[in-house]
Amino acid sequence: MSEFFSTVSGPIEFKGLDSDEALAFRWYDSERMVAGKSMKDHLRFAVAYWHSFNWDGFDIFGRGTLDRPWLDPTQSDALGGAKFKMDVAFEFFEKLGVPFFCFHDVDIAPIGATFRESADLLDVMVDEAAAHMDRTGVKLLWGTANLFSDPRFQAGAATNPDPEVFAYAAGQVAHCLSATHRLGGQNYVLWGGREGYETLLNTDMKRELDQLGRFMTMVVEHKHEIGFEGMLLLEPKPFEPTKHQYDFDVAACHAFLAKYDLIGEIHTNIEVNHATLSGHDFAHEVAAAFAGGIFGSIDANAGDDRLGWDLDRFPVSVEQMTLGMYEILRGGGFTSGGLNFDAKLRRQSTARDDLFHAHIGGMDTMAHALLVASAMIDDGALEDLRRDRYAGWDADLGQRILGGTETLQSLHDRTLEAPDPTRESGRQEQLENTVARYIDRVR
Repeated sequence: MSEFFSTVSGPIEFKGLDSDEALAFRWYDSERMVAGKSMKDHLRFAVAYWHSFNWDGFDIFGRGTLDRPWLDPTQSDALGGAKFKMDVAFEFFEKLGVPFFCFHDVDIAPIGATFRESADLLDVMVDEAAAHMDRTGVKLLWGTANLFSDPRFQAGAATNPDPEVFAYAAGQVAHCLSATHRLGGQNYVLWGGREGYETLLNTDMKRELDQLGRFMTMVVEHKHEIGFEGMLLLEPKPFEPTKHQYDFDVAACHAFLAKYDLIGEIHTNIEVNHATLSGHDFAHEVAAAFAGGIFGSIDANAGDDRLGWDLDRFPVSVEQMTLGMYEILRGGGFTSGGLNFDAKLRRQSTARDDLFHAHIGGMDTMAHALLVASAMIDDGALEDLRRDRYAGWDADLGQRILGGTETLQSLHDRTLEAPDPTRESGRQEQLENTVARYIDRVR
């Protein structure tokens, strides 16, 4: 086939900070060693199939603006369009030089008139993807089933009041999880796009949560039955499209997984802009996931401080991403997860090569953040002060409290005789200045 991105020769190369070349990396040097691993292995970049190739720029106020001919609604050969789209996608992956991609089932395959037909079409496209992956070496970071777009899911999938919809969703996940397994996917994501409610007036919350718990348990059982060794990931989001979603944030996901005895079986896929929508920072959600033992993977994107919905912008804030990468490195880094760009072009970015500029900028931002985070960890720039702040817990009193030898009454009696505790500064401003200095000086 002829090249779709004909103005880009690829693969995109690292040219360094002195380069003014637009289609080149200034920070992302894939083989550069950082803290004992290459940048490529630390960051594990992936391209999101849906925003990059299965979205034409439409929003609720206007139809699509992007040049995506395979999405032409007048085309009669839907399977041919899907194959064309996949050819273009792998051309992009190769030229960008990214190691992974991610997909929903309906991103890569047409939707049939029946579930059986949809499943057969997905199987055809999985074979197509396998051939492209063998040819290019690009791997699958994760797959997922779209359980939110079709009208049948208007009241949710696993949490739907109709068990027939639950059963349909279960069948769709079973088939997509098997497809992900066939492609060697390293994870499988469960995003409950409509697992929530619009109003409590017609909602039985306990019933819906129990349904969701049973659904997740069935997914875990199926994973083991088919021998899938990848990680299952639950993606938090507080609202939109529903008023309230049950996977509100990492803490809510942790509580849910604990209640239904799924800790250790399901981890989290954290999206940066979802963290913002829930009222948290990206770094907070990462830290919460590591604290709960449920960290898995990241959808790297950003929102807008003046717009309160899910904008899926490519990340450009080195400071924001540095704080998140710091918590990722501090927690031990990725295992099977990675950084997927769940981000989309702006509607006015209509040139075909804009997709390259967007990903190059995002990859450079994350690479810069990795270098800053690693340097701060190596130097103990934050950890020394953090350790000193909690030093009392490693001393005699702290160890007695944590060890269970002190009681509420014994501490009461001790406090009657002890002097008032002294206060120590939290040094927040100093630490914020430290982060800024590292961002400025790390190369």
